[in-house]
Amino acid sequence: MDKAHIIDHFRNQLAREVLGQGDSLPRFQPMNISPWLAMSLMQKAIRRGREEMALRAAATLLNQAPDRLWRRLCVTAYEDIGVGDFDTIALVAAALKGKRWRTDVGGDWAVASYLVARMCGSTKCRVADDLAYGCERYTQFEAARLAWAFEPLPRLLEQVGSDAPLPERAIALWYALGTNRYNTTALRERHGEPQAAFDGLCEHGFPDTVVEVCRLGFRKCSEIITAFIILLHQEVQNASCHVEPDDLPVEVLIGEVPCWAYDMHVRDGKQAIARLLKTDCETARWARDHIPAKMQMGFFGHVLFHVESGLVDRRLRWPTADALRHMADVHLMLSQLVRFADRGVHRSTGFCPQGKKPSRFLSCRWMQVQVFVASLSWLAHW
Repeated sequence: MDKAHIIDHFRNQLAREVLGQGDSLPRFQPMNISPWLAMSLMQKAIRRGREEMALRAAATLLNQAPDRLWRRLCVTAYEDIGVGDFDTIALVAAALKGKRWRTDVGGDWAVASYLVARMCGSTKCRVADDLAYGCERYTQFEAARLAWAFEPLPRLLEQVGSDAPLPERAIALWYALGTNRYNTTALRERHGEPQAAFDGLCEHGFPDTVVEVCRLGFRKCSEIITAFIILLHQEVQNASCHVEPDDLPVEVLIGEVPCWAYDMHVRDGKQAIARLLKTDCETARWARDHIPAKMQMGFFGHVLFHVESGLVDRRLRWPTADALRHMADVHLMLSQLVRFADRGVHRSTGFCPQGKKPSRFLSCRWMQVQVFVASLSWLAHW
């Protein structure tokens, strides 16, 4: 297919499917919540396949902040659906053409409700997010982060198309597209060449359809995970895959919103965690015994994502995705422990903050062991 017509093909497909719904649209039923909570609720409801809840959150955004709705749908498609259902992310990207186009095919609610329902029923794969986490944080790829920071674009594209380990190819692609727009200290700042980089990916043999869909996603929401789909789509083609649900914990409603919509990325979630940590429940007591006060919010926010917010109803399981997910989970926990240890004892001086006696800390390494064991016991309790 001609590259110029790839997105048009998906727009035409989306138009047919939306118009095929006729007048049988879901009820437009906004909720009385903030747009920030609505964004969180919609994305996490899509992850869990909770169609009715996701539709109500989408209606809330369309009513209060339409631009946030379309951007969050784009991010959710690439981050949570990914290679689990490439056609779905292509249709979401196609819907971003503009309000006039959506009006011609039935209006914003007809398009949004169709996409939300389709995303809820899709197979999910969050490996692009895990890959981005590893590229930025894993120490074993620091050499690659330094080596490729200043290479010219042709060399970066050669690396992307090579048989090097996936994270190293992803780092090269990140530099090719530019790191200056991201809040990252691990990758060196570089102004990328997105247009030339995507063109070069086609020349290096990546499928035009995949490249163009990811080019559009990158242009619309500026997230590096949109480009990583190109690499992951190639990886998954010959992989042994199966679909499996995550073990979802029991939910509790807070008003009309499930508890899993509240996390540290929304103000309401931060407030809920802060209130929890001030109580006398077992979790709060554990936190006061083992974690410095200023670090408790970050720790529990990350753990909540691990055990609740990041779970999905239909996860595409394949070796690369499983390995990257496991690495991200382990690294996340260990990085928190190192931060605890660094707060307890300065590595070079042994200084103990807040006037506490050195005997309370013993050594940096011993504190790491103590906190690690305590963390394992807390996770086991969960």
